[in-house]
Order: sequence, then structure tokens, then C-alpha cells
Amino acid sequence: MSGMTSSARPFLNRRLAEFGTTIFAEMSALAVSTGSINLGQGFPDTDGPEEIREAAVRALREGRGNQYPPGPGVPELRAAVADHQVRRYGLDWDPDTEVLVTAGATEAIAATLLALLEPGDEVVALEPYYDSYAACIAMAGGRRVPVTLRPHEGAFRLDLDELRAAVTDRTRLLLINTPHNPTGTVLTREELTAVAELAVERDLLVVTDEVYEHLVYDGAHHPLAALPGMRERTVSISSSGKTFSFTGWKVGWVTAAAPLVTAVRSAKQFLTYVSAGPFQYAIAEALRLPDSYFDGLRADLRRKRDLLGDGLRAAGFQVHQPQGTYFITTDISPFGEKDAYAFCRALPERCGVVAVPSSVFYDDPHAGRTQVRFAFCKKDELLLEAADRLRVLAA
Repeated sequence: MSGMTSSARPFLNRRLAEFGTTIFAEMSALAVSTGSINLGQGFPDTDGPEEIREAAVRALREGRGNQYPPGPGVPELRAAVADHQVRRYGLDWDPDTEVLVTAGATEAIAATLLALLEPGDEVVALEPYYDSYAACIAMAGGRRVPVTLRPHEGAFRLDLDELRAAVTDRTRLLLINTPHNPTGTVLTREELTAVAELAVERDLLVVTDEVYEHLVYDGAHHPLAALPGMRERTVSISSSGKTFSFTGWKVGWVTAAAPLVTAVRSAKQFLTYVSAGPFQYAIAEALRLPDSYFDGLRADLRRKRDLLGDGLRAAGFQVHQPQGTYFITTDISPFGEKDAYAFCRALPERCGVVAVPSSVFYDDPHAGRTQVRFAFCKKDELLLEAADRLRVLAA
């Protein structure tokens, strides 16, 4: 006998059985194997500010964070997060009890759902959703209930009546992502007010993923926690990766009322315990960069959005203009195509470009079966080259 077990029971537990390799890993591997331009996975192809990279080097050399940092995160970063929230949004959090540093927003989402859900609890989430949401709900033993954002007049919109109808006596929390990945929708103050009123009325917790808070091109980002009745029931999640273009550092954070942070920390300490020691000090400095940095980042990405959007339209795609994030959702129906996954599998051979099928972000793959997502957080010349390669589709 080899070392393999003879048990007929699958190795992967049933909660995770439906989740294989993430679509991002699959498509990025395809990009490498075909030498294609990767507009699938959402990571920049240039590093963030040099002074922030140097701040990390300085922390490493000075021995700050090379050993285990404090469980809640280094005090400097917690204070910087609290300062950022009050300066930007008028949200006053105690850095000692109401801020928790995590291994990116991904761990923050996992720890929050593991902490707050009991098996059988329902979680209402906006669909299409980032793939870790479904996996984390499953790991916590919860049941996901999708409310679908649907294309309407060039953008994806939330149906508030559908949201209300999705809430039952078993609903524990609402999982809200704005600016929304993958659609680029930014929920308005009016929409968020309706979400808040629903949460208060039905006594629900709300988890908000706000990692794209600084990447809003049309409208503005409004944190749900700032609305009446929401401070004590909202767990707000953000991270440094998207704002400062250091996605590999994995520095995220949770802000919430002390009892909620205590609950999330109880789960988080048994996941990574701590992470990214020296990088925490660097991100503390990054959060204190002047407004000109954030304004410049937004303007640069807005220009890239328009650059790629024009190229996609010229290639024949139907383009849903994103209000935020660094993704453009397109529809492939104009090409007579009906299967986004098959289209994306074939695209590297056809055009030398990799994108992601949005159908994988839906519980019902038919809902997004003709939608394809492209990332525009890349160098201009790469976006122009990709647009040029895609133009063969128009022929």
C-alpha cells in the first residue's frame, strides 16, 4: 500500500466541496501559460508610493514588527485608521477597543463571519459577489441568500424591495459591498439609508466591505456605519491593498463598536493570530498621506477606466460603466456569445488577453452568463495593447 488512505470519504469537507480553485488563480495561470495580458486578477502592475515602500524598509531595519506585533495590530496603525475614519467620515472609533488589524480584508471577512454566525443563520449578500464571501459563509455554517444587482440604464442597480423580501426570521446579517466588486456600483446615500432602516427595523447586523472606498469616480462613498442606528450594529472592513497598491502586504482592518470588535478578534486570533508586522508601520504612514495622493490615485484610475472602456467598446463589447473599483463589467451578447466562462477560456488563444467570467460570482450562473470582467489597474501601454488585441473581435 502507498501512503494514501482507503477511506471513501472525500478529503475536503462538505461545506467547501463546491469551492475549487478560485477563478483568479485559474485565469492567472492561463495568462502565464499563454503569455497573455492579464486583465483578470485585480492587482496593479506597479508598486505604490516609494516613500511608503521605504517606510516598510525602515521598519524592517529598525526591528519594528519583525517579531509578533500586538494581537489587535500595532498602536500606530490603529491610531492612523481611527484618524482616517474621523477625518474622512466623521466616524469616531477608539483605536484601543474599536479597531482591529487583519491579514487583508479577506481575513477580516472570514473572521467576522466565523465570529458572528451560528450554523443555519442566513446572510443576505449582494450578487454578484466576491468569491470569498460564499466560502466564508459556508465555513461558518451559514446560508447565503443572494440579492441580485441587475443592469439598468448602463449600470447595476440594487432593488430595495427585493432586499426587503430576502430578509426572514432566520436572517442574521446583511453583507454589503460598496463600491461593489465586480460591477463597480456605488450605493447612493438614499439606498444606504434604506438598507440602514431595514437593519434597524429587523434588528440585523451589517458587515460592509469598503476596500474600494478611495476608488470612486462618480458620486461619493458613504459608510453605512455613519447612518442613524448603525454604529452599534455595523462591522466596517477596509484594507490598504487597493488604496496604496501594495496588495501583497495584506494589511486590512475592522472598525466597529467594542463588543463587535471583541467578537471578531476572538475568531481572528485563531486564524493568523498576527501578520505583516513591519508593513503595519508603513501603512500607518500611508494613511496619513495628504489628500493630493488620494485625489491623484482616483484621477489616474478614472483615466484608465475610460481608456480601457473606450477600447472595449471599439472591440464590440457592451460596457457597463463602473462608478468605482478598478473593474469594468462587459456583456458579450453583441458577439453572439452566451457562455462567459467558455468565452474567457478561449480569449487568450483568440486575442492574447485574459479576463474573468462574472458568472462565477453568481449563485445562479445564468444570471451573469454573458458578463465578463476586466481589470484596468494596469499601465497605460498594457491597456492600449490589450484594447488593440481585442479589436480582432470586432471583425
